[in-house]
Amino acid sequence: MNAEPAPGPRPESAFDPHATSLDGTADPAVLQELFEIRGSIDNIDATLVYLLAERFKCTQRVGRLKAEHELPPSDPGREAAQIARLRRLAEDADLDPAFAEKFLAFIVSEVIQHHRAIAGRRD
Repeated sequence: MNAEPAPGPRPESAFDPHATSLDGTADPAVLQELFEIRGSIDNIDATLVYLLAERFKCTQRVGRLKAEHELPPSDPGREAAQIARLRRLAEDADLDPAFAEKFLAFIVSEVIQHHRAIAGRRD
């Protein structure tokens, strides 16, 4: 009998933080620095995944509330305000505002699909 995996974070045992196709093509000291920088990137990526999971938990709650009160899945006024806010934040953070807007648009599109699905289950 196979035991269910424990809830929560799972070990990244299959992930090799030193995976590269650059072995033998660069100075080992350069590769070491590259691995250190990539380690920071890996930590940020993991944080982003968990933050997105938390964000989607909140948007699921919004979707249920909207469905209960027969509100539309999307809110163009809210979305426009969020885009403007995110563009300002991106500029302050020295991030390309167009990229930040595309990123938010992707997330909002997913959220709206979830809200439609929640509303469909209530019908």
